[in-house]
Amino acid sequence: MWRQISERLKDYPGRQKVARALVELGLSIREGPRVYCGNIELSDVKIARCLGIDRRTVRDTAQLIFSDQVLRPVFERLRPAGPSLSDVAKFLGYSVIEIYADPHTVGIVAQAATLIAQENIAIRQALADDPDLTPEPKLTLVVEKQPSGLILQKMLKIPGVIKISTY
Repeated sequence: MWRQISERLKDYPGRQKVARALVELGLSIREGPRVYCGNIELSDVKIARCLGIDRRTVRDTAQLIFSDQVLRPVFERLRPAGPSLSDVAKFLGYSVIEIYADPHTVGIVAQAATLIAQENIAIRQALADDPDLTPEPKLTLVVEKQPSGLILQKMLKIPGVIKISTY
């Protein structure tokens, strides 16, 4: 998806920056055009300040996306993915497993989930980074308790897995 968006905005680096932030945060362009986080309308000025660009770049980007027949349906339907539990896992009594792998390898999520299930551990959340948006994409699993070292060693043997970290 990002390649298609990037190609349409290739002559406008500021607009690419805005579009990237919209995609990464799940912010949509609707009605007007305006930028929304769920049903909350966001200020162009505050978005611009956060990105270190002029507010007009945010407005121009929203207008361009809203008038583009390819981009508009994508950005109208973007939604935030919800809260990431990884930063608060320890406060909730959970553990986090980060799996760095080749993002084009099939079956990593399934094999990792199977190994965790073999220890009778529930997965509370699974988040995968988009390889087109993240230089070092990872799969983040928030689990109810720390898995054994044996399971972590087995995860390292999953085809495509490069490294694992836990906390």
